[in-house]
Amino acid sequence: MAKRAKIILVDDDSLITESLTFVLSDEFDVISAPSRSAAKSLLQTIDIPPVIALVDLGLPPTPHLPQEGFQLIQELLAFNRRMKILVLSGQSERTNIQHALTLGAVDFVPKPCDADLLRSRLRHQLLILDAEQTKPTVDVTQNDLLLGQSPAMKTLRELVAQFADTPFPVLIEGESGCGKELVATCLHHQGDRSAEPFVTINCAAFTAELLEAQLFGHAKGAFTGADQQRVGFFEQAGSGTLFLDEVGEMPQALQTRFLRVLENGEFYRVGETTPRISKARIIAATNRDLRSAVSQGSFRQDLFHRLSVLTIPVPPLRARAQDWTVLFDHFQTVYRDTVAEFSLSSSAQKLIAEYTFPGNVRELRNIVIRLGAKYPNQQVGAAAIRAELEPQIETGRQDDVESSNEQFEQRLQDDGFSLEEELIATERKIISAALRVSNGNLSKAARLLDVNRTTLYSKVSRLGLAEKEE
Repeated sequence: MAKRAKIILVDDDSLITESLTFVLSDEFDVISAPSRSAAKSLLQTIDIPPVIALVDLGLPPTPHLPQEGFQLIQELLAFNRRMKILVLSGQSERTNIQHALTLGAVDFVPKPCDADLLRSRLRHQLLILDAEQTKPTVDVTQNDLLLGQSPAMKTLRELVAQFADTPFPVLIEGESGCGKELVATCLHHQGDRSAEPFVTINCAAFTAELLEAQLFGHAKGAFTGADQQRVGFFEQAGSGTLFLDEVGEMPQALQTRFLRVLENGEFYRVGETTPRISKARIIAATNRDLRSAVSQGSFRQDLFHRLSVLTIPVPPLRARAQDWTVLFDHFQTVYRDTVAEFSLSSSAQKLIAEYTFPGNVRELRNIVIRLGAKYPNQQVGAAAIRAELEPQIETGRQDDVESSNEQFEQRLQDDGFSLEEELIATERKIISAALRVSNGNLSKAARLLDVNRTTLYSKVSRLGLAEKEE
């Protein structure tokens, strides 16, 4: 009997949750949660994680806004970057759809949805997952996985080669979706530990107690449910490599114990008093600014300095010139047995070349998959590409007023143009910039924009943006 795929459904409407669970349970194992916090708690306690998520954008405590759903998409991908996230929501405005896809969702299904259509979309994502898991193994010792000929990628490959054999920790920094785990894989396989284990743990995927047990192992009876002893990841890695993804999410209570391992290799299993020695080389990755985390007191300064002696910055896709063309061909090859190939018109290529890809390589991959499903064996034009991109990103890189005017004149002739959506997108772009400049401080942002703080708060809430507490 084939193994049934597990799905997590996150929706605060119990009627929808119950009905979809009933409809899908003949084919999938469905677990559900009514909120973002409940979903995170559930994921941290189950043995077999879901491979697909169905997520509503309007979740408590602000079900009339998409902010919670947007945040959950990012957190689910931090938990498991291979998870396929489908948004199932009544908040199906074009800006919401495109922003969800930019964040890493693979599909958007408006409510109310047809059950057969939803099943079809889910089966399609399972095929995609299968293609990703069964694609041919690439010789990572030759850097073949680090695709691209841009100066940024050449520098990255040089750093990987330089640090591959070092016994010291390496910190990989970069935005979500840019390929940090891929860099860690290449570091391991190009080094002298390539024949040893390569063990990965995601620090964002566990509670503090479970993460401690996963890293260090535990004795029988160390805590409730510990009915037998367990070897931790430090021991599993042996003399190989232990890769800690999302290390910035490590709870502070564990940071001290982790620092001790980095300093002298010594650690204790939970519930034991006999010290053990780890010989593993540590590679860590983060999409957070750990320097800011140190200044805010959420990450130990001494741990940061110990981790960051050797640092590899992974460039975002927007800094990689024409590398998107190489990656585009690569993804067409990877998914050719699942999604039909297609070509791009010259205007479509120009549009993609000007796009900033806030979702990085992951976003490009998802665009290739969606376009292949929508336009099999066809030439895709600019209008179809434009429908896949975030409007505020797309229109934010014009060289001068003349080119901007020409682009808007062309866009006015496209189907589905909406002045209201364009104004919302522009407003989102400007307010987001003000929040970044003010480091999320609402009062400072209001002064920059010359608006009343209360007015700005209302706009931030309506647009689903986030500000820091003051």
